[in-house]
Amino acid sequence: MGPQLEIGQEAPDFYLSSTTGEKIRLSDYRGKKHVLVAFYPLDFTPG
Repeated sequence: MGPQLEIGQEAPDFYLSSTTGEKIRLSDYRGKKHVLVAFYPLDFTPG
């Protein structure tokens, strides 16, 4: 398990792939926009 964050603590930088396959870094938006990360495990898997 990764590091635990406290409320109000700045999140560490990370990158994810967008739905179009583009790599997006949290730091690209820091101080410019609010960011919400929604995680849906196995949401797009068949079965």
